[in-house]
Amino acid sequence: MQDRIEKRIELKAPVSRVWRALTDYREFGEWFRVKLEGPFAVGRTARGNITYPGYEHYKWEAVVQAMEPERLFSFTWHPYAIDLNVDYSKEPSTLVEFKLEKTPDGTLLLLSESGFDKIPAGRRPEAFRMNDGGWTEQMKNIEAHIAAKT
Repeated sequence: MQDRIEKRIELKAPVSRVWRALTDYREFGEWFRVKLEGPFAVGRTARGNITYPGYEHYKWEAVVQAMEPERLFSFTWHPYAIDLNVDYSKEPSTLVEFKLEKTPDGTLLLLSESGFDKIPAGRRPEAFRMNDGGWTEQMKNIEAHIAAKT
């Protein structure tokens, strides 16, 4: 069992454009499929409702850890917290990091989610598997979003 998910994608857009797609809460919501209540701010909890079909009754919540312009955006959250009868607030969270690097053709987006080793053992394999697949999908979503709106 791994502790860390890593994904990478080269996007055909300048770093500034990718940064906006990641950190403008409305744009993030479009590609991530969540309707957020307001802007991201370091140290604040971002909340909203998932808009992905079949998951609309789920809440989305993350605490913004870092916003280093055009370089790093990160937050912590409770991975695959979808059982509405469970209070996940007592569990450790994982750290999601989006790192941006300029390339000759655009921007390299490096995503990592770490801390799965601290998730309760009974939930850990499924949370890792579901988030690994979810991040694969989200990399396609941000790529399509940027291509459509550049």
